[in-house]
Amino acid sequence: MDFRQLTYFLAIVDHGGFNRAAAALYVSQPSLSQAVQALERDVGSSLFHRTGRRVVLTGAGTALVPRARDALHALELARASVGAVRELRGGRLEIAAMASPTIEPLSTILQRFTERFPAVSLSLRVALTREDVVERVRAGGCELGLLTTSSPLPDRDVVPHHVGDDRLVLVTPVDGPFPPGRPVRAERLEGHRLIVGQRGTGIRAYVDDLMARGIDVRIAVETEHRMAFLPLVLAGVGLAVVTRSWADLSERAGALVLDLEPACLQHNVLVSRKAQLTPAARAFLEIAVPPSHSAGL
Repeated sequence: MDFRQLTYFLAIVDHGGFNRAAAALYVSQPSLSQAVQALERDVGSSLFHRTGRRVVLTGAGTALVPRARDALHALELARASVGAVRELRGGRLEIAAMASPTIEPLSTILQRFTERFPAVSLSLRVALTREDVVERVRAGGCELGLLTTSSPLPDRDVVPHHVGDDRLVLVTPVDGPFPPGRPVRAERLEGHRLIVGQRGTGIRAYVDDLMARGIDVRIAVETEHRMAFLPLVLAGVGLAVVTRSWADLSERAGALVLDLEPACLQHNVLVSRKAQLTPAARAFLEIAVPPSHSAGL
């Protein structure tokens, strides 16, 4: 069992198959298959059920995933403790992030980080909900994760760091039902069609709360693709509740952005593993979290 075999194994798990993993790793599929077969011989068990082009983890494969991640993480720590990586003249950092905070605060944090450490390679992984972010960090798939939440995190397997707040706003067409410059009371959304995200996001929780309070809003479209919100609003399909970070983009595209009353804050939280972090992750945290901000949420 070696580093290359474990890397190939996890690539198949993360990318959902041999073809995609081979493409992501820039290796041939036969080389990938041979490495996995050698790993299966080493552990004495099949790791995948192969059904045509699809692969499904066996029980042994499922058991190996967290151990493989821990082993590669330990090796990365060992490498990072010496030479150029320790001085951040190289290395790689993977971050899982929900859609809204990738606009802000992540864009600003990334700008500061890359200006200071241009040789560090950054990889951003899409996560749909805060639970997805926490699980990816907890399981070792990413060292850091950025999420938006309106309530405390239930999972204490990660360390939360508050990196600012964002409030919800309403995006409508310029000729929409509400006049510009005036906040919209939540009750005035009664009877309007809304474009919403999937359950598990703060934006969807806000809409679900309206419905629980008896405000009869209609869900026009439910989508996991946050970038679809603005085109759908501009096409007149419905209105959208989004975080304030989307305001500039929405206004430049020709939409109207209105405050909501009462104001509803969303907390941007950067989460890290409780295990020792690589130098790149520690440096990212130092840039992202102001000294006056303590871990919380």
